[in-house]
Amino acid sequence: MEFRKINDDLTVSPQIATNDMAEIAAAGYRSIICNRPDGEGSDQQSFEEIEAAARQHGLEARYLPVVSGKVQDGDAEDFGRALRELPGPVFAYCRTGTRSTTLWSLAQAKTMSTAEILMAAKNAGYDMAGVVRRIVNGGKTPTDTGDASFDVVVVGGGAAGIAVAASLKARLPSLEIALLDPADVHYYQPGWTMVGGGIFEPETTAKTMGSLIPKGVHWIKSAVAAFEPNNNAVILDGCRVVKYDRLIVCPGLKLDWGKVDGLVETLGKNGVTSNYRYDLAPYTWELVKGLKTGRALFTQPPMPIKCAGAPQKALYLSGDHWFRQGVLPDIDIQFMNAGGVLFGVKDYVPALEQYVKKYGATLNFFHNLIAVDGPAKKATFAVNKPETEPETVELEFDMMHVCPPQTAPDFIRVSPLADAAGWVDVDQNTLRHKSYDNIWSLGDVMNAPNAKTAAAARMQAPIVAENVAADIEGASPRAMYNGYGSCPLTVERGKIVLAEFGYGGTLLPSFPKWVIDGTKPTRAAWLLKEQILPPIYWKAMLRGKEWMAKPEKVSAR
Repeated sequence: MEFRKINDDLTVSPQIATNDMAEIAAAGYRSIICNRPDGEGSDQQSFEEIEAAARQHGLEARYLPVVSGKVQDGDAEDFGRALRELPGPVFAYCRTGTRSTTLWSLAQAKTMSTAEILMAAKNAGYDMAGVVRRIVNGGKTPTDTGDASFDVVVVGGGAAGIAVAASLKARLPSLEIALLDPADVHYYQPGWTMVGGGIFEPETTAKTMGSLIPKGVHWIKSAVAAFEPNNNAVILDGCRVVKYDRLIVCPGLKLDWGKVDGLVETLGKNGVTSNYRYDLAPYTWELVKGLKTGRALFTQPPMPIKCAGAPQKALYLSGDHWFRQGVLPDIDIQFMNAGGVLFGVKDYVPALEQYVKKYGATLNFFHNLIAVDGPAKKATFAVNKPETEPETVELEFDMMHVCPPQTAPDFIRVSPLADAAGWVDVDQNTLRHKSYDNIWSLGDVMNAPNAKTAAAARMQAPIVAENVAADIEGASPRAMYNGYGSCPLTVERGKIVLAEFGYGGTLLPSFPKWVIDGTKPTRAAWLLKEQILPPIYWKAMLRGKEWMAKPEKVSAR
């Protein structure tokens, strides 16, 4: 027999027999629910036999038969009521366990999120895609789907979504494009590092979403609950169904603050901050200005994360301020990195190491933050160095900047679009989905082996737009992505180490010679500058008299 655990209250299973009762009781279950009608197959014992054996082992039993493929709304209500009435934990079964899982999924639809339900079922080995609309609809069969239909639907209104919608609309102006995003505000997230360094004001990194939606693109202000790629449909919260001919998926990723024990409770106080949140970046600057002596921790979790240079930039800008204020000798800077290298592309490491040395920072590799005691100002790290046995270490701090663990959004991880790790599964060259020919993805959510940076999304947007346009015209993909990503590592005010690279760490410099050596640009070059980096970066970098870090300036070319 099989134990397929849904949660602590319910486990489901394919058909069981009377001689399984001892094992079920020994495993701690107190009740059994049968969801298979008697006589459905020649391989099953009757419920009367099961019930008698269950009683002999002190188990309660309830008969809630459901015809295969015909789970009614009332059946789900009965199942939910049984879970409340029966002593738990409960063991439910049918022919394969699918009906029992379906009944549970629909019964929980009003109290759990769709993603939570789908993930619990998936972890037990069951795919609830066939009832996802009913789950989104609170467990009820939808009576009015309120369908809307578009040529192209873009999921996500971040940098990737807005850029690809604009690029596609410019290529094919007659397209009916819908952009799905529930947010009122669009944030320029790379700017939060500058806020934490006292360079930008937080409000300069925020604009209303409506002001940035490309002209002619329909904005549907709603969150996505689930995907039905076989039906060319996206299910929104509230069970509205949006149909598409082609789909572009770019909702970004999820910051998993809760994965570090105690972190959520202490964020924004007790000296614990993060530039990965709009409301916390000003607190970073407050802490940096106020620290005159003590220990400052800067953490980096395991990859993948967006903007892998951001944890370092927080360190460098903080160190630069303490250096300028003359208090740096009294501050113990510790960089706690879950990985084994300072930066993933070795060509840029020497330039960065000079600043690590300048700020007197200690590099601690293979140290992953797992817990924070804010009031006690203590952080616990799991240490997994290749040459030693795993251990945990505890460090006291006066200030700690945390980069949180990161995953794909829940509604992506449980969807048919995801790979085994939860990211949208694409061809790394065309950015087309490997299983669904009319779906593409870009930005942080997809699984191509590139760095998750805004510069990468900026490069991917026209590539996806060009390939979608080619598909609409009946042609093969015309544009190929080389893995380009860029990380302008701000190492002090007015200076950066600009890391540009592609798949496998290949160096892919895009800046023209006049940018690197400081010679006067031509008018044409100056007009092209904003195609290289967003204006907000140029304004920040050009404030400094020498804005490239020396001696390497950019890298070993």
